[in-house]
Amino acid sequence: MTTSGPCTEFPAPGLRNPFRYITGHNEKGEADFLQTDHGDHRDVMLGGAAAQTIMYSAKGNPVQITDNVDLEFAKNNRPAVHVPNGVCVRMIDFAPGTESNLHRALTMGIGTVCEGEIELTLSDDRSNNKILRPGDVCINRCAMHRWRNVSNEKPARMLFVMLDVEPVIVNGKALEFDMGYLMKEYAEYDEGPGKKA
Repeated sequence: MTTSGPCTEFPAPGLRNPFRYITGHNEKGEADFLQTDHGDHRDVMLGGAAAQTIMYSAKGNPVQITDNVDLEFAKNNRPAVHVPNGVCVRMIDFAPGTESNLHRALTMGIGTVCEGEIELTLSDDRSNNKILRPGDVCINRCAMHRWRNVSNEKPARMLFVMLDVEPVIVNGKALEFDMGYLMKEYAEYDEGPGKKA
């Protein structure tokens, strides 16, 4: 991992503090804003290479929203890379120049660039890559990949929706969970490295 300007908190210096607006129904049964805040479980990741906030998580899919069961779960449970059989929506700010190792989470990872430019690489030799700009979306279907903030001066931001998947078979072999040193960030979580509940 390389970084030229660590994140000391979420949001990263220079990026706005994003709002989260959660809707639902009030006691009269009318549509209403139930919660306005900045997310849960904010944390600096990997010594300042990035910082995150969890915008939403739920323990199942379909999601149980009756009696705000999902909101209680999200508030009280810090998700690992993903939530087994559920969903995790994570916003990550990348410090200038930050680059991850190649890694694979056994999830459907839907990533949208919100700020800056991010290079997505699918190979060790960097020959298979794309530059993602604000509004661009990556649908990562369990491919090995790495992220790099292409700017050495400004932070970048992505929003990820992580959905659990059935076991993935490629060329007759089940793909394996492989986070490399990124697992240092997720090893403390209760679910462990992508295990099913």
